[in-house]
Amino acid sequence: MSDDLSPSSAQAIEKSHNALHSALHSAPHASLVLVFKRPLIGHGKQRLAATLGLEKTQMLAQQFLNCALEDLASWAGPVILAPAQEADRHWAETLINGAEQGAELKGAEVIPQGEGNLGQRIIDLDQRLRQMGHQRLVYIGSDAPALTRHHYRSVNALLQETDVVLSAAEDGGVTIMASGQPWPAGLSELPWSTESLGAALTDCCQRQALRIFDMEPSYDIDIEADLVRLRKDLVGDTRPARQALYRLLKAYVFSPSVTDTPHYRSAVDAVFA
Repeated sequence: MSDDLSPSSAQAIEKSHNALHSALHSAPHASLVLVFKRPLIGHGKQRLAATLGLEKTQMLAQQFLNCALEDLASWAGPVILAPAQEADRHWAETLINGAEQGAELKGAEVIPQGEGNLGQRIIDLDQRLRQMGHQRLVYIGSDAPALTRHHYRSVNALLQETDVVLSAAEDGGVTIMASGQPWPAGLSELPWSTESLGAALTDCCQRQALRIFDMEPSYDIDIEADLVRLRKDLVGDTRPARQALYRLLKAYVFSPSVTDTPHYRSAVDAVFA
């Protein structure tokens, strides 16, 4: 078989590429929903706190949240802040005015999560948002600062063509879960915060005959070793909150259990090369 493309084939490929590029940049925007906990000492990220300590973990959690708020601020469509509990509503409303992250979230809504496990809370939140008129919903957490502008452009475009879009986390979870249809009731029975979540979520959606697209994967931050990779990946990222996070990580002294590994040394070499 010849490696040369005929003129008609080349034109077809170029047309397809142009169509994808146009979709990425002109698709009507879905609603972006941030599902998160208030970054308090001893509240969340227990595996990270086990090696870093509570105060450092809280500081990082705040920086992670700032990155997520930065992403909401740059999103062209509706944005929703969904704090973990009703008691955090007023605090979450202060974020809309840029009190902590330095970027205003004009027009954002604060809709606190309800009760139950994460699956039950997402189902409840999803139902309320759809009743308010939101149709295509993109859910993110506050612990995936490695998500890029390309991730956000892609999920918005892909959600025009399919029912569900997932960005897998390398630990078996997901960093983005988006849907143009109500989430199946089976979400409440999924193994949240485990390495089998992604596969179980896909199976749950398939049982409801929902069309699924697996977009570019990413990773979230659960343990200290993840920070080493993140520090490398943030080199050259021009987004202000990522720059602030990178400066913090660059000054970090990691524990011996992390630094005494080939993975750490290669990551450091890449960062400071």
